[in-house]
Amino acid sequence: MFAPSQLEVRRFFCATYRKWRDSLPLIPMEALAADWIAEHPEYHDELADEAAALEKVYTVEEGRTNPFLHLSMHLTITEQHAIDQPSGIRQAIDLLSAKRNSRHEAHHVAMDALGEMIWASQRSGLPPDGHAYLDKVRQAATR
Repeated sequence: MFAPSQLEVRRFFCATYRKWRDSLPLIPMEALAADWIAEHPEYHDELADEAAALEKVYTVEEGRTNPFLHLSMHLTITEQHAIDQPSGIRQAIDLLSAKRNSRHEAHHVAMDALGEMIWASQRSGLPPDGHAYLDKVRQAATR
């Protein structure tokens, strides 16, 4: 399992942004990330300044999203969809994308469910409950 540090994640997104902005070749993971970076122009200024990005602390009190966490969650859901893990997530995301008429909006709904699953796992000390996560995404896709 690949478990990059916070600094490695930030460097990856900043480097990917620079390569994408400058029309340089991207490796496959960078290409996936660049698709989501393109969907989030509100993050471009932060991605352009790697030194500041490495130092920035994002707090709940600020009331704004951590762009690196947000983009990482998009990549996670993209990968889950690609390998259908947990089993059934591909269908649930596809249904939700059709219902919302937007893959991006479907990801944001799945992101909320994913974040809730991670929070519950951290709080309880139990492993993440992939079934509960999948159920939340399915419920959003079918109601």
